[in-house]
Amino acid sequence: MEIARVPLRRIVQRLAEGIDGPLLVLTLILSALGLAALFSASYDTPARVTSQVLNLGVAFTAMWLIAQFSPQTLMRFAVPAYAIGLALLVAVALGGDVVNGARRWLHVGVTRFQPSEMMKLAVPMMLAWYFHKHESALKFRDFALGAIILAVPLGLIARQPDLGTAALVGATGFYVIFFAGIHWKVLAWGAALGGAAMIPLWGMLHDYQRRRILTLLDPTTDPLGAGYHIIQSTIAVGSGGLAGKGWLNGTQAHLEFIPERHTDFIFAVFSEEFGLIGNTLLLILYALLVGRGLMIAANAPTVFARLLAGSIALMFFTYAFVNMGMVSGILPVVGVPLPFLSYGGTALLTLFIGTGILMGVHRHRKLVQT
Repeated sequence: MEIARVPLRRIVQRLAEGIDGPLLVLTLILSALGLAALFSASYDTPARVTSQVLNLGVAFTAMWLIAQFSPQTLMRFAVPAYAIGLALLVAVALGGDVVNGARRWLHVGVTRFQPSEMMKLAVPMMLAWYFHKHESALKFRDFALGAIILAVPLGLIARQPDLGTAALVGATGFYVIFFAGIHWKVLAWGAALGGAAMIPLWGMLHDYQRRRILTLLDPTTDPLGAGYHIIQSTIAVGSGGLAGKGWLNGTQAHLEFIPERHTDFIFAVFSEEFGLIGNTLLLILYALLVGRGLMIAANAPTVFARLLAGSIALMFFTYAFVNMGMVSGILPVVGVPLPFLSYGGTALLTLFIGTGILMGVHRHRKLVQT
């Protein structure tokens, strides 16, 4: 009996290598809450919950594998990942599948793949690699080149159009540039130029995108069209009250008033059933997740690891802020899932790979500074 315990103990120790306890606990709790909300949102499609469990299994496996890599190893993949991602985005622009008026997908064997998803990690990796290589003498031209590195995939993704993914890719890239030490005057000029560009950019938006922004100001102008999502989701959030209506008792969700309730609008289902108390718990969990990521970034051994870890930590914040703001009616409706809760395999895999990168940075935090 004692002999059998030794291999088992070794297996457990091997599986635990590289795994950061706080990050693992937080992702497990968030995933469990997500399954509970998904079960309620998909009461008429129970197979969806089974599919999500399989997605979680794949995502946790990917997280463990990535956690075994050191930042130095990941840095060697930065340029190839970025180049492959750009090539795939160009392939999408030239001959990708069109679904619901958007060209975002490529066929890979028997399935479809969304190349823009990988750029959420490939772009910050590339920028972190670039600033790591030039850390000794960063100048304005380095930040300008960093902006170009970010702008190229951003333009290709926005052209699909996919403003939700473009916003996330833009945010993760900006976080790297910010943490690299860009001067506040440059940021001020950039913000001024961005504000001035709003007028010509407005004319470049698709009609449905302009309607989403306009209905944000007054959803009642089109209650059965562009404003429907915001109206129904805010009703669900508000009707939850302090303690919610109880699990599986959400009327807005079960009477099918909430659109896309298992993906982008799962926060409305969660809010209706668990109320302000549940939302407060969710916010605390996200705050702890982001805080743990920033703590890992602060203790990272290299510039590359610090910039990448900081960007990933704030990526979690951006996901949660944009989704909750969208569902609550303070931001336009864009396709951004709620991290670790929304149904879907691709975004979930990206989030867990990001978590694995944080774990790898934490595991190798004692490396000699280079």
